[in-house]
Amino acid sequence: MSLRVVLIDDHTLFRAGLEGLLVSRGIEIAASVDRGTDCVALVNEIKPDVVLLDMRMPDLDGLTVLRTLRAQNVPMPIVMLTTSTEETDLVESLRAGAQGYLLKDMEPDALVIALRDIVAGKTVVAPDLAPILAKAVKGKSDEPASNNSPFSELTPRETEILGLLAEGQSNKAIARNLGISDGTVKLHVKAILRKLNVHSRVEAAVMAVEKGLSRQHTNS
Repeated sequence: MSLRVVLIDDHTLFRAGLEGLLVSRGIEIAASVDRGTDCVALVNEIKPDVVLLDMRMPDLDGLTVLRTLRAQNVPMPIVMLTTSTEETDLVESLRAGAQGYLLKDMEPDALVIALRDIVAGKTVVAPDLAPILAKAVKGKSDEPASNNSPFSELTPRETEILGLLAEGQSNKAIARNLGISDGTVKLHVKAILRKLNVHSRVEAAVMAVEKGLSRQHTNS
């Protein structure tokens, strides 16, 4: 599958090197720019498969660019490609609608695989950041969600599964823990994403944490 990428990064040497790496692996660089200004017009004109976005830039930082693109309903996946391993950067990026949070020191082939997974609909976080994401998920408030929050629409089973998702468990692990089939878990996850109005498991977990939803699952 051929991919068309828009690359936004203010470091010229890094950007040039990344362009070469991606092109050598069959990925087309539709545009490569050094700032986020006029990014909405650029992305809407080019309509790439994915946007690769630096976090730290002098004029507009990556989070501002991400929020601007999402506020204008830009539909394609947006991926943060950064050196930042800060928990706040990771969580805020996912909450703002990033479908990927990748690190600049990852292997080129791993980056390409991640981009293809993201374009296929997955949300991908750099493996090195899994402990940080887990800490963010587990370390927030234990206050219950209010009755008028989107979580109030979840059934008890969906709330239970959301708690397990927030711990990073796979569908198979959840199915084993709850004694149900993988297919049933998938249906519940789809319902959870729809009710919370999010597009990925990671977004749902982060949203649950930020809203103060305490995990209510059991070991049944």
